[in-house]
Amino acid sequence: MHPPRHFPKCTLAFAMTLALPAAAQELQVDMPDREIEYSPYLREDFPNQVFFGDTHLHTSYSADAGLVGATTTPSDAYRFAKGEEVISSNGVPARLRRPLDFLVVTDHAENLGLPAALSDEDPILTETDWGARIAEIAAPGTEESQIAAYEFWMQATFAGDDPLAGTPFGQTMWERVTEAAEQHNQPGTFTSFIGFEWTSQPNGSNMHRNVIYRDGKDRADQIVPISSYDTDDPEVLWQWMADYEEQTGGRMLAIPHGGNLSNGLMFDDITLSGEPLSGDYAERRMRYEPLYEITQIKGDGEAHPMLSAEDEFADYGTWDKGSFGPEPKTPEMLPKEYARNALMRGLAYDAELGVNPFKFGVVGSTDAHTGLSTAEEDNFFGKVALVEPTGDPIRYEEAITGRATPDDPSDDLTHADAIAAGLAAVWARENTREALWDAMARKEVFATTGTRMRVRVFGGWAFDEADMGRSDFAAYGYQNGVPMGGDLAPRPEEGTPRLMIRALRDPDGANLDRVQVVKGWTTPDGKTEERVYDVAWSGDRAPDTDGKLPAVGNTVDAETATYTNAIGAPALGAYWQDPDFDPEQRAFYYIRVLEIPTPRWTTYDAVFFGIERPEGVPVSQQERAYTSPIWYTPDA
Repeated sequence: MHPPRHFPKCTLAFAMTLALPAAAQELQVDMPDREIEYSPYLREDFPNQVFFGDTHLHTSYSADAGLVGATTTPSDAYRFAKGEEVISSNGVPARLRRPLDFLVVTDHAENLGLPAALSDEDPILTETDWGARIAEIAAPGTEESQIAAYEFWMQATFAGDDPLAGTPFGQTMWERVTEAAEQHNQPGTFTSFIGFEWTSQPNGSNMHRNVIYRDGKDRADQIVPISSYDTDDPEVLWQWMADYEEQTGGRMLAIPHGGNLSNGLMFDDITLSGEPLSGDYAERRMRYEPLYEITQIKGDGEAHPMLSAEDEFADYGTWDKGSFGPEPKTPEMLPKEYARNALMRGLAYDAELGVNPFKFGVVGSTDAHTGLSTAEEDNFFGKVALVEPTGDPIRYEEAITGRATPDDPSDDLTHADAIAAGLAAVWARENTREALWDAMARKEVFATTGTRMRVRVFGGWAFDEADMGRSDFAAYGYQNGVPMGGDLAPRPEEGTPRLMIRALRDPDGANLDRVQVVKGWTTPDGKTEERVYDVAWSGDRAPDTDGKLPAVGNTVDAETATYTNAIGAPALGAYWQDPDFDPEQRAFYYIRVLEIPTPRWTTYDAVFFGIERPEGVPVSQQERAYTSPIWYTPDA
C-alpha cells in the first residue's frame, strides 16, 4: 500500500483556481463581499411536500370510548401515529405500516377525561355526588358495568346539564390532554396538534365539529373547551372561537363531519335557530370552518346515488340507513347532507348573498374511538374497542355483524358496513403546526379513504398541454394559476378554465384506475347542475358511444384477500379544458382519483380469522382521493 499523500495548502488553493474562469480568478479577492446566488431554491416558498395525517381520533379520554372498553391514552395515540408498536384495548399488538406525519387527538369535550379519572379514582370526580355514583356503577369492570356507566353518562349529556360544572375537573383534564400533545410534538418530524371535538347533537342529529388549534399549550390552556353542555348551536361555537382568538392571540379552525347522519342539518337552508342564511352567517362559517371531513368510518360523504344518479361511483361506503336520533331518515334530507350537493348549493347562495356559506375544502380522517389511526384495509382496528380484532374469532364475528345503531329499530346497519377511512393530505413546506394549519386554512388539502396516493391540481387560464411535461411543473403552476382550494383569477377575454392534474399511486398500494374532474355549476335560472368527466385512465380503454369508460378490471382473489398491480397505472396525468364552460355561470371543479379494486377490510379479516364474510358487503372496493375544489366566479 502507498502511504497517504499530503498536499501543501498552497498547492490545493492553486488547484482550486484552475477550475475557475479567468474573470473569476481576477475577482477572487472581492468574492467574499459579493452576494453570489447559485441555488434556484433560495427564495422558493410554495408548498413542495404532501403530509398525511388524521384530524379526528378519540382515545380513552372520550367517554364514549373509555367507558366502553378503550384503554389507549392520548400519549398512546401519538406514539402509534409515530410508528411505534402499542397494545390495543383488547390486548392485541398494533403498529402502522408507515408512520403518519401528523395527528389531532380530538377527544369529546363533554366531560373530557372522565374514563381516565374513573380509572385513577380522581377525588376531583369522586367527591361529587354524580362522580361517586358513576364510579360505583363502573366499579365491577365488566362489559355490563361499562355499558351501564356509559348509559348513565349519556343521560347527563341528553339532559344538557354538565354534572361536573363548577369543579376544576374540566381544566385539570384539559391540561393533561395539552401536555400529551406538547410532549409528542417534534417540529419538522411529527406534528401533534392540540384539539377536541364539540359534539353538538340537537334532537340526536349529528352536528359535530373538530376544533384544531394552531397554538401550543401556553395559549390552549387559557380557556377550557366549549362543549355541547354549553350550546348545540354552531354560531355560538364560532363566537367562542372568536373570543379565544381575541383573548389569547391564537388561531383555531373547526372541521364539521358526519353530515350523512345530521338529518339534513349539516348544510341546511336555515340556521339552527330557524333564521334564513345571511351574508354575515356565510362569512363567519367560512372564517371558522374552511374544511369539511368528507370521508370517515361512519360513511363516505362525497355524493349519494339518489342525488347523483349519473355517477357510477357515487355509491361508495354509503351509510344513510340509520339515524342517531328519533327522527327517521327521509329522502328530503339528503341534499343537505352530502358534500357535492352542498358545494353546488353554495354557488346559488353566492349568487343570492354575495358570499358562499359552503365554500369548503375537504379532508378525510378516521373518527376511530380506539386511539389507533388505522385507515388501512389490512390493518383496521374498527370504530370502538368492542369491535376491535381479538383472539376470539367467534366473538369478533358477532361484534362486527351486530347492529351499528341499536337505538334505531329501523336500522339494519352493522359494523361491517363501516369503512376503513380516511386520511387528511396537506400540501405544505414543512411539518410544523403552523405550516400544516395554514395549509388547512387556505384549503390546500385533499382527502383519501386511507390510501396515500399523491394528487396535485392547478387551475388557470393560460396553461397548455405542453406544460404537463415541464420540469418545473409545480413552480409554473403556482406562478400561472391556483392550486386546490383556490379561486381562479378574473377571466381574461375569451378565456376557458384549464386544469393540470397529476396523480401518483401510494408507493405501497394499488395502481390507479382513472382521474376524474367533478364539476358543479349554476344554470341561468338559478338551478345547480353537476357532471363527472373521465380525463385520464390506465390501459387502452376507450369511452363507448355514451361516453362511459369501461371498468378497469378486478384482480382481487377473495379466498386469499390478495390483488395484483397487473392492471392500472402507477401514475396518471391530465390537461383538461372545460368543454362546457359558460362565463356567466358560477362553477367549481374538484378532482377524484380512483385506484383499481382491492380487498375490503372485511375480506382481509374473514381470511385472517377463518370466518365467513359478512353478508351484504362487497368483496372489494376502489379506494379514492378527493381534492378541495377550485372555484370560478363571474366578474361582477
